[in-house]
Amino acid sequence: MKTIALSWRYLWSRPLGAALNVLLLSLGLASITFLLLVSFQLSKAFDKDLAGIDVVVGAKGSPMQLIMSGVFHIDVPPGNIPLKAVKALEKNPMVAAVIPMSLGDNLRGFRIVGTSAAYIDHYGAALAQGHLWDAPMQVVVGAIAAKKLGIQVGNTFVGSHGLGGGGHEHADNPYTVVGLLQPSGTVIDRLIVTDTASIWHVHEEHANHADGDVDEAPVPDDERQVTMALIRYKTPLAAMSFPRMVNTTTEMQAASPAVEISRLLNMLGIGTDVLRAFAGVLLLTAGLSVFIALWSAVRERRSDLALLRMLGAPPAKIAALLLGEALWLGVLSALIGVAGGQALTALIGWMLQLDNSLLIGGLVWPAELLWVPALACAVSLAAAILPALGAYRVSVLELLQAR
Repeated sequence: MKTIALSWRYLWSRPLGAALNVLLLSLGLASITFLLLVSFQLSKAFDKDLAGIDVVVGAKGSPMQLIMSGVFHIDVPPGNIPLKAVKALEKNPMVAAVIPMSLGDNLRGFRIVGTSAAYIDHYGAALAQGHLWDAPMQVVVGAIAAKKLGIQVGNTFVGSHGLGGGGHEHADNPYTVVGLLQPSGTVIDRLIVTDTASIWHVHEEHANHADGDVDEAPVPDDERQVTMALIRYKTPLAAMSFPRMVNTTTEMQAASPAVEISRLLNMLGIGTDVLRAFAGVLLLTAGLSVFIALWSAVRERRSDLALLRMLGAPPAKIAALLLGEALWLGVLSALIGVAGGQALTALIGWMLQLDNSLLIGGLVWPAELLWVPALACAVSLAAAILPALGAYRVSVLELLQAR
């Protein structure tokens, strides 16, 4: 314990140098912590949101855009597809389940999604209050959307056209909130979910009023459209032929979430590699700085070391003092680095949540985070090995002669 306390005092005998070493180590560790946390949370969010969705079928365009808009709801869909084409896919022997999706409106940035009750069941979302819709123009609100919008069961609201705020309000077609969902940690937490018929009703009414045909007959189902469909296969072998069949024999496109997310992660990998390299440079610089500081400390404290040796301290004790000083640096830097990485992740999460996009932020502790303090201590101790060996090998006579 005396060795630990003495090494702490030695560390802060030169406060500016110690603070610089802690800062350099902390910056590198904070960068690594940030990368670990973001990778962990994105991977977790992707796994939850993509679970059970084998393919997304929608209008021709960018497959990545189709996945981002239909699964994660952070992009604009490429267009609409005929309802009769989706019903035809339901009869395909390779298809186990089809969930239609209709987009186009929002409430203060939170998307209103027309679908079936199977969408809520798919994500295992349970009701916290109220019940599911049993008629058009009734909605169930996700946990995050309800909290940020301040919505309660029984409230009414009107949606705005478009997938972002500021669009034309459908004032003649108010929605009624009949249920609130419990937090599920999935994309549905950020959505307002209703029956597909509600979306058709709002937009057909809007089109009729725009054309002046208030009393126009309802649109037949054969002429209706949806935005896309989420599909689950009966067998994994369908992945070999179903997308090709859709892309070549229909006017729609089939996008595989697994393929598109792999492409996305590969594109993001360039940025993470740059940040990881930057963190490595900071750690290398910090390690070199710690080495220089401890090597200089051995030379400056020769009289102190001589006194300790005269008082009976063995060489191992002298080396332990330097190693203890380096260990203190590692522990302090790990604490500050992990806290900084958590704070940066929370800040990014807060900024993303302003756009109601990805679920990033909050305190999470993946097992990989344990590598950060281990890395901090390893870098500090590695930088202290040569100075510690130098102090260990110096004889008492040489130390006394140096006084």
